[in-house]
Amino acid sequence: MTAAFFDYPRAAAFGRVLPKTKIYEHAGANTALKDLFVTQVDQIVWKFKLAPETTNLAATRAVSEIQVFGVSLRTNKLDDEVLRAIDRAIPFPLIFELTWSGKRRAVAAFKRPSEADAARWVISEYFATDWAPNDAPREPLPVALNLGGLYDAILTAMIPVAKAADEDIQTLVARMEVIRTKTRELDRIKTRLAHEKQFNKRVAINAELRVARQELELLSGAAPDTAATNE
Repeated sequence: MTAAFFDYPRAAAFGRVLPKTKIYEHAGANTALKDLFVTQVDQIVWKFKLAPETTNLAATRAVSEIQVFGVSLRTNKLDDEVLRAIDRAIPFPLIFELTWSGKRRAVAAFKRPSEADAARWVISEYFATDWAPNDAPREPLPVALNLGGLYDAILTAMIPVAKAADEDIQTLVARMEVIRTKTRELDRIKTRLAHEKQFNKRVAINAELRVARQELELLSGAAPDTAATNE
């Protein structure tokens, strides 16, 4: 997986501070959400506006522009609900660049217009890179035929599983969300196994664990997990 930090065109630089109050207004923020913004977020900067006139790439029906937001943090933890509130407030696909203590990471959800209501947006779970030094070099912007293709390439760089040759971004995101669900299920089975003392029940849980691991390997294309417990 690449670092997903790209060298955006100078023509796309926007550099406007976005007041948190604007997010509150457009996202209908309650007190708990406002508290998350206050305790976790220092500043939000609208850094880049990737549009036909700033990239020489044509818009598509789903992606007319891509906005890149810089979010400087007060802590190394940022609740997804903060990002989701910003995504709800801004009617374009967003890429977030988080910074904290001399480090940065890229975060984004796959965001697309609803098929039932074009005025609404469907927002997936979030994907993120690892933290890297702030001064790490940026990569050239992915080659794309249009803004939709550019958005797909940027998102793909954040997703930790390989994209199949015939897989579009929506299918890849859906597969990644199933992988996350299966991973959580696997963790629950491991916890049950760790607490179970009876031999016959441990054998049954181990069988369940093997099946779940195999399903996860098929979904992710990962190498078999050799840490399986054998009894």
